[in-house]
Amino acid sequence: MTARRAADEPNTTDHPAAAAAPAPDQTGDRAIDLTPTTGPVLEPKGVSGAKGVDPLRLCIFATIALLAWLGGPWALAFFAALGFAGYWRARRAGLLRSKCLLGDTRLVLVYLAVLFLVAAWGIWSRLSP
Repeated sequence: MTARRAADEPNTTDHPAAAAAPAPDQTGDRAIDLTPTTGPVLEPKGVSGAKGVDPLRLCIFATIALLAWLGGPWALAFFAALGFAGYWRARRAGLLRSKCLLGDTRLVLVYLAVLFLVAAWGIWSRLSP
């Protein structure tokens, strides 16, 4: 690198991530520093230190509703059977209380079995003449 080129490059020694940034290679290309900056965290007005609730569950519910709408009773049967199998294994492993609204895993198993039966009835009613 020539003296003139060194003078043209910006001084990055003030940045804390500059020591970790890779040096430019021999072709003259510069490396891009993708290190996230640590600046002050801005909070919305009226919120002081409270973290918002992640609405991920709502996205999951909407996706499952879409799949159920597209798949009809077949999707309901699949998800009910999948949930039943998961809760059956968890109950055999010792889980007695669930984070599900029903709470007791026996109630959850009954609920999922009923959903599967409703789906089976829906499939039968579509296939029968």
